[in-house]
Amino acid sequence: MLGRRSAADGAEESFRAFVVARRPALLRTAWLLTGSRDDAEDLVQTALVRAARHWARVVAAGDPEPYVRRVLVTVHVSAWRTASRRVVTTPLDGSPGGSPDGPLGEPADRRPGDSERADDRLVLAAALARLTPRQRTVHVLRFYEDLTETQTAATLGIGVGTVKSQTRHALARLRDLAPELAAFAPARTPDHEEVTS
Repeated sequence: MLGRRSAADGAEESFRAFVVARRPALLRTAWLLTGSRDDAEDLVQTALVRAARHWARVVAAGDPEPYVRRVLVTVHVSAWRTASRRVVTTPLDGSPGGSPDGPLGEPADRRPGDSERADDRLVLAAALARLTPRQRTVHVLRFYEDLTETQTAATLGIGVGTVKSQTRHALARLRDLAPELAAFAPARTPDHEEVTS
């Protein structure tokens, strides 16, 4: 009995350490997915509760973050699949109910030149809010979480081709919604291949 208790205490301590270390990053990802601080907090809490139920097994399998991220995305996808129409009630522009540190979780202390970047972040956040839920999810996983197409497909339980098409459609829509952000995109050749310098 004592051995089981100490193992449970170790799993609980491991879980607490994970939450302290990774909750802010999970919250930023959830906020980008949902567009609402309140919904993001609910999403992270739900994902962490589900992960906590199986924490010893999750940790035994290796790095727990991909598992928790998968639960986070799965819960989010389930929510928008079951909802007939999801309305973002709090805009992604840092207005009341938004992130206290700024739209993408940047620190509140600003440096010279930050106001221009803040404007760009607001434009991007507003454009992200106008993507479909699946496009936003794919875009956040691919470009914010920096997952590969294969990792994104595995996380969402969809095919790589779907990830590619959703990415293409999301980027095209972002270009239409926020052409002023084109300066941040890689240069493209006439046949649309990205040029790296």
